Parts: sequence; C-alpha cells; structure tokens
Amino acid sequence: MATTTPLAPPDQRRMPPPIPSGALWWAVCSAAALGLAACSSLGPHRVWGTAAALGYLAAALLAVRGRSPRGAGAVAVTGAVLLPLLWLLAAERAQLEVRVVARSAGLLLAEGTPYLQRPLVPEDFNPYLPGMAVFGLPEAVAGPGPLTDPRLWMGAAFLGAFALALPAGSRSAPLWWIAACPLVALPLTVGGVDLPVAGLMCLGLALAGRGRAGAAGLALGVAAALKWTAWPAIPVALALLAVASRSADRGEGRRPAERAARRCGLVALLTAAALVLPAALRDPAAFRAHVVDFPLGLTDAVSSAASPLPGHLLATHVPGGRTLALLLLGVSALLLALSLLLRPPETPADAAARLALGLLLAIAFMPASRFGYLVHPLVLAVWAAVGETPGRPWLLRVRKQVSR
Repeated sequence: MATTTPLAPPDQRRMPPPIPSGALWWAVCSAAALGLAACSSLGPHRVWGTAAALGYLAAALLAVRGRSPRGAGAVAVTGAVLLPLLWLLAAERAQLEVRVVARSAGLLLAEGTPYLQRPLVPEDFNPYLPGMAVFGLPEAVAGPGPLTDPRLWMGAAFLGAFALALPAGSRSAPLWWIAACPLVALPLTVGGVDLPVAGLMCLGLALAGRGRAGAAGLALGVAAALKWTAWPAIPVALALLAVASRSADRGEGRRPAERAARRCGLVALLTAAALVLPAALRDPAAFRAHVVDFPLGLTDAVSSAASPLPGHLLATHVPGGRTLALLLLGVSALLLALSLLLRPPETPADAAARLALGLLLAIAFMPASRFGYLVHPLVLAVWAAVGETPGRPWLLRVRKQVSR
C-alpha cells in the first residue's frame, strides 16, 4: 500500500518568506504609484495611485524608524487598498472589467449565456469564460451596492485561495505583502479578473503537492472555467503528481501517483466542462466571438489591451506581425509542454516557477496584452518562494508501506 506524505517537517515550512519589506521597497512602490497617478488617463487608477503613494510613503517612513515589517505592511495595505477601495465604492467608480462581469451575470440569469449576441464595440465584449460571471451574481440578484460589487468577491476569492495555498505556519506575512504589492493592490481596488484565477492556480498546485489530487483538480477546474490563462496550470499539476511515480515500486501493478494524476486531470476537466459548456453551447457563435476571436484580435473591434509588450508591438508595427506573434505564442506553449515531459517539476515550488515562466512568455507574445496580466507570474513566483524551504524543498514522496 502506498501513501503520499510531506517530505519536509512542519517546522521547516514556517521559515520567514524571502520577500522584500524594507524602506527601499516601500519607497519604490510609492514612486510607482505616483507615476501611475500622473500618467494614467483612467480616473480609478489616478485615485488609487494618489492614495497608494501616500500609503507606501508612510510605510517607508515606519520602516526607516525601525518599526516592524508587519506594521509597515498594514499601513501600506490601508493606504493602497482599503482607503481607495472605500472611496471608489462610495463613488461607484471601477475599472471596465467590473461592469463587464456584472453585465455578464445579468445576461446569464436572463438568457442562459453571459455573452451579448451581437457585440459591436470593445465594451460589448466579455473575453472571460462563463465561470467569471459568478462574481457578478450578487449584484445581478440584489442590485448594485457596495457589498454586491464584483471586485469585492473577486478580491475575497483571491485572498482566500492564496491563504489556503500557503504553508500553515507562515500565512500572515506573505498575505499582507502580496495584498500591498502594487500589481495586486491596484486590481484589488479598481477591479481585476486575474486575481481569483492566480489564487486558484496556487491553491491547485498546493493541493497537488500535498497529494490531494481530487481537490487539486476541483480548484484548477474552477480556475479554468474563469479564464483561459488558467489552463496551462492543469498539465503542470499533472506533471507534478506523476513525477512521484518514480519512487513507486515498479513491481506493483498499480502506481498510486499516476492514478492521482489521472484523477486530478479528470476532475479538472469535468469541473471546467460543467461550468463552461452549458453557456458555450447555448450560443456557440457568441462564445467564440467573445472568448476566442476578440482576445486574439480577430474581430473588427480592437481590444483596449495594448501595453507595449513584444506581441503587441509585432502585431502593430510589423507586416504579418500578428501571425508571427501567434506563432511565438504557440512555440512558447510547445516548449513548456516539452519541459514537462523531459524534466517534470519535482516540487510545488518548481511547478509554480515553471508555470510562471510559461505565463510570462504567453503574456509577452499575446497580440493584445496588458502589464496587469503580469500579476499571474508574480503571484505564482511569490507563492513558490514562500513554499520553498531552505534545507530541502517542500515536496511529496511516495512511501511504500508493507502491510503485515
């Protein structure tokens, strides 16, 4: 009989996370927030930048005076998340994604699909998979209000999933830090659909690393029903589970780790299918136009995601550049798949780092992309750093127990 057990003892997983928290870090965050407030044309971003710059500056001053990192982090979260969020909720201002999610939930309840049948302008498109509409259901059912705002539910889903993915003995510090980090604090405040996806990916990898294949598949399946960017996490988790079979007894007819990988993949696919297919089959043409053609730039309406990353620059300034960018995107996916086959990750931290690199390449080569998408590799990298132990990595091994 074979079981999976954590290799590292619990006390090793309670080491302080190697993340920056000094005065210099908070000063850099303050400068970045102030720069966004000065350069952005979006009102919610300017509100966030102004409040966050002051919050980060206060945190830097506390760090200079020798206050605890936790106290400085709490001040940073207050200035960069809580205060601007309360102001924007009271003023009923948010990023466009929040309105898209709220509208998609209303459409889902009324018509069985979260997608407009004939979208004309970029604001009409909903480039997210049907599961994302869940975060708009409170507003669709109870009406607009501070407590039904989709960004609150997306932020809560992210923070909850990320906290559950962290080692039990070291959750507080990294949770404070990730909430205060500008790339996370901004979408927490103005609304960001990428946060719950990133949190669920971390949770799925964490559960896979703990040997809980079914739960890992459920978390990854829910993430895959929210946005396409979650789908690469499924093969990475399967590779993480399958690599444990190297320690299994080759003489046995069953390989528990391989069965765990199959169970995780089956649960993930069934969960995603149950959440996506009903709405997709209701109007396949609308589904394709919204979640396939629009993100790839194949519609007449042009996405507002136009950060000067390589894929966008190629698509905009090079003849045939869009095709070249999509080709580079495909090559990146192929290289990630080959790396999983030739050298699968042996620890959850390795898996998160591999996934972060793959998503970073995908973000770089997408024809329509935003700097905000970098929250995916950032969250994965932070989680990998926290989950890694200084002595021996946090991983699972298959221990053969002989029953008498």
